[in-house]
Amino acid sequence: MWSTALVGLVVLAGAVVVLFAARRLRQLRAGGIDVALRVHQDGRARGWHLGIARYRGEEFVWYRALGLGSGPNWVLDRSNVEIVGRRSPSNAETYTMPVRSMVLHLSCRGGDVEVAMGPDALTGFLSWLESAPPGASVPWAS
Repeated sequence: MWSTALVGLVVLAGAVVVLFAARRLRQLRAGGIDVALRVHQDGRARGWHLGIARYRGEEFVWYRALGLGSGPNWVLDRSNVEIVGRRSPSNAETYTMPVRSMVLHLSCRGGDVEVAMGPDALTGFLSWLESAPPGASVPWAS
């Protein structure tokens, strides 16, 4: 009797978690772009996380796809971002990234980060990065 109730409770809890995760992804995808992000570069193809990014004025905010938090996991301020390098992903990295991605190595105030995005998202990101308001000093982006 107790085991049946416990199994039912576990199934219910699992269903609630799946529903919240699906709701979060649906909300983020509205107006968001698929971006993989890696904070720690160790020379291997590890550490990539899939997520959804949005432009929020002067900020590029990134939300991890499988997170339960409500706020962004990483925020890039346009005035503090500089593109240090650009490369194609290695074969080992391609499974963790959007299709036909390009990897950008970014230097920013919080430390270096790599982002990977598809060609359309990359064009939008470069346009956003280079279109600073008049009078703002933004390092050359490409």
